[in-house]
Amino acid sequence: MKLSLKRLFGRSMTGGLDLAEAPPPPSPRSAARKTALVSLAFVLAVVGALAGGYYFAMRPVTLKIAVGPANSDDVKVVQALTQAFTQSKGQVRLRPIQTDGATASANALAEGKVDLAIVRGDLDVPKNAQAVATLRKNVVVLWSVPGKGKKRGSKITKISQLAGHRVGVVGRTQANVNLLKVILQQYGVDPAKVEIVQFPANEVAEAIKGQKADVYLAAGPVNSKITSDAIAASTKDFGAPSFIAIDSADAIAQNHPIYEASEIPAGTYGGSPARPEDEVKTISFSHHIVARKGVSETTIAAFTRQLFAVRQQLVTEFPLAAKIETPDTDKDAVIPVHPGAAAFVDGEEKTFLDKYSDYIWWGLMALSAMGSIGAWFAGYLKKDERDNNSHLRERLLDMIAAARKSETTEELDQMQAEADEILRDTLRCFDHGAIEEGSLTAFNIALDQFHAAVADRKAVLFSLPQNLQRATAQFRAAGNA
Repeated sequence: MKLSLKRLFGRSMTGGLDLAEAPPPPSPRSAARKTALVSLAFVLAVVGALAGGYYFAMRPVTLKIAVGPANSDDVKVVQALTQAFTQSKGQVRLRPIQTDGATASANALAEGKVDLAIVRGDLDVPKNAQAVATLRKNVVVLWSVPGKGKKRGSKITKISQLAGHRVGVVGRTQANVNLLKVILQQYGVDPAKVEIVQFPANEVAEAIKGQKADVYLAAGPVNSKITSDAIAASTKDFGAPSFIAIDSADAIAQNHPIYEASEIPAGTYGGSPARPEDEVKTISFSHHIVARKGVSETTIAAFTRQLFAVRQQLVTEFPLAAKIETPDTDKDAVIPVHPGAAAFVDGEEKTFLDKYSDYIWWGLMALSAMGSIGAWFAGYLKKDERDNNSHLRERLLDMIAAARKSETTEELDQMQAEADEILRDTLRCFDHGAIEEGSLTAFNIALDQFHAAVADRKAVLFSLPQNLQRATAQFRAAGNA
């Protein structure tokens, strides 16, 4: 049953006037409307909180990645990845931080200056580093040059013959020198008896032409342009080089887990006859993309997913991108895998709902409980107001019986005025939410009965002669005295 508050006010009969004709006084919103607005505000707040949480969780995250040296293949690949990530509008973006090399990149990660780094697997990996992907594998290439003129010496075909000779190492990094020493020690050659010289990659061809070394060592991908150009320079000036096999590669890998036994396929460096003519055994090591241990699992999982999603897009411009591989997820891996990368590799990556469903559910439960407690507390605070209104309604029912026995219109007018006050109090309680619409309906029925009783009694009193009314009133007053 829908009630009209205007209709209830219109029932006031004080002075015989219909108050419904007068402009209604301003009043607060009804409790129902207030409740609806509060409920709507609550729902919007919850939706806003969920939307804000979703945006916060899914907003793009920029990761700083250390890579070097300048103009290296690693830098070019990372720059291409940065552009691809930006164009794909993925969750993760990259910000390259250029360093002097893999060692400097590892130090930057150890100091917490970056989130990701490209490091060599045969260097000291920071304790806070965890593997995300294998960027590429590098093989060690050893070859000897016959020489010309006075510098022409006996042909070197074995590592055990290197004592007393000069070995040229391509690249300025100390890591390649340390790698050569590991190989020499495996064959019982004292590194102190081998003269080691280093050449920058852009000076290798000139060093070979000037016969600055008897044997050369290069470390890089199988199809490395630097290695290919160096071997081509050797062939141009001195004829076909002799490739030196590392037959103890398995033993080196056993003693130094950071290395792996590998092979250089026949004909890798072209030429006719093929260079090398047969498969050459060697060792390899990897360049890894590692993440700082404190980086979020969710963020690294997203980075790994995006990395392998754009890998094929980069193959045309950077063939090395095809060599990007997933990390070793074994527990005894040399570099422990990051949990985020492991989740991607194992297919256990969690969605937004998987990660936050428990929080959302408990949050909704907490809000529901708080709403129930709040409703109970609000009802408890209005208990006195509700009890007072119940007493006023009982008073209105008593006034119905009194109106039927009233002997004068003045008494009826007084009761009408009191009923008006009860009506105002009741509507105020309804606006404040102290009583429900059902209670207002019951009050309306009582008010209808009161108005009917007053109207009937007035009709009876108006039908009696005035002297009889006065006599009856005097008689009743005397009886009460």
